[in-house]
Amino acid sequence: MDNRSKALMRVSRISIAINFVLFLGKLLAGILARSGAMISDAVHSASDVFSTLVVMAGVKAAGKESDREHPYGHERMECVAAIILAVVLVITGLFIGYESLRKILHPAEIPTVPGLAALVAAAVSIVVKEGLFWYTRHYARALDSGAQMADAWHHRSDALSSIGALAGIAGARMGYPVFDPLAGLVICFFIGKAAIDIFIDAVNKMVDHSCDAETEAAIRECALGHEGLQSIDLLLTREFGEKAYIEMEISVDGSLPLVEAHAIAERIHDDIEAQFPQVKHIMIHVNPAPETGEGRV
Repeated sequence: MDNRSKALMRVSRISIAINFVLFLGKLLAGILARSGAMISDAVHSASDVFSTLVVMAGVKAAGKESDREHPYGHERMECVAAIILAVVLVITGLFIGYESLRKILHPAEIPTVPGLAALVAAAVSIVVKEGLFWYTRHYARALDSGAQMADAWHHRSDALSSIGALAGIAGARMGYPVFDPLAGLVICFFIGKAAIDIFIDAVNKMVDHSCDAETEAAIRECALGHEGLQSIDLLLTREFGEKAYIEMEISVDGSLPLVEAHAIAERIHDDIEAQFPQVKHIMIHVNPAPETGEGRV
């Protein structure tokens, strides 16, 4: 396992430990305080544990070396993990939404006043989950991991759902018991939105989406800074999981010996890979520049 995968695994293990403790604390508080919103929030934290396990499985699979059957590597396994995570989130959200709506339609099932323990648990959850979001997002960006970023936003959705739970429990304690299941509906909304965002990002990476315009512009600028290059005739990029592949056609002086033209392409190749760590492979084709010196940049 490479250093990137090891770092992602370490972040995931920390997330699992924190989420498991939160799940037990919320569940106990929800039962003792008779709060459906807090029990729903506990279910959300339990789904966080499962989702992080899915991320770990995806990262481990994506970190495998290329082989005969998979010459381009296994990077897309992180996208598969993110899609599975999105599906789990949708199922979790629908379950919470169903239970909350059922209680709203049957007011007799709503406890009159949730206990203070549920209120405290919600406040603690907001602080912990928001901190976990920033921690996970930092490493997701540093290590360029879509699956880990999906897990980070799962933490943020949990923090937002805890805010909904806090408001609902507070409202119920003020004499409006329907606020407790209403908070469950708010939680359902945030979970659903997180699932949709995660799913769209993963699918975009699965279908060979091009790199963003800023990245392509930076790649062009990097190549054009090399002496001997007259123009870039073609630049194609595609994202393969968390990695990027580049196809480029460049024009150089047609009178140059083959070895010199190749050296120019090799320098461009090495420089782009050094400046853009997400680039896994570059194919550069060299064209003789038109005699007029005109080319397409």
